[in-house]
Amino acid sequence: MNILQTIEKETLESRARGDVDVKIGDTVRAHIRIVEGSKSRTQVFEGTVIKIHRSGVGTSFTLRKISNSVGVERTFIACSPNIEKIEVTARHKVRRSKLFFLRNRRGKGMRLTPVREFRGIFSTDAKKKKRRGKKRRASVNAAKA
Repeated sequence: MNILQTIEKETLESRARGDVDVKIGDTVRAHIRIVEGSKSRTQVFEGTVIKIHRSGVGTSFTLRKISNSVGVERTFIACSPNIEKIEVTARHKVRRSKLFFLRNRRGKGMRLTPVREFRGIFSTDAKKKKRRGKKRRASVNAAKA
């Protein structure tokens, strides 16, 4: 094995983020550590994953969000020590590997089809099911009475 490959392998093992599975079309919150002088703070960047470049240690993903009606894209290196946490908040159904067409769209045209079965990081009870139909209506009517 080449010396570069051994270094990459060690880096991947030490900084692997196996708990988060980021895919194209996901809405992601990236918590980034920012150092300003002697102080450091955490800044959250939330956006849609429009591109993923997989290359071992150099794996990167690009997030896009709209801020003050201006599109902002930011690329993060997945194994960077400056990324404290990555949270997947929503998952969307997409049919492309790169979502560059979102750059030309505004407003409702930017919407993607959500995946219904996805339970984000904010769901507290994964086993809890929504009751639908007559049973649900009966319980709502009983609560009102």
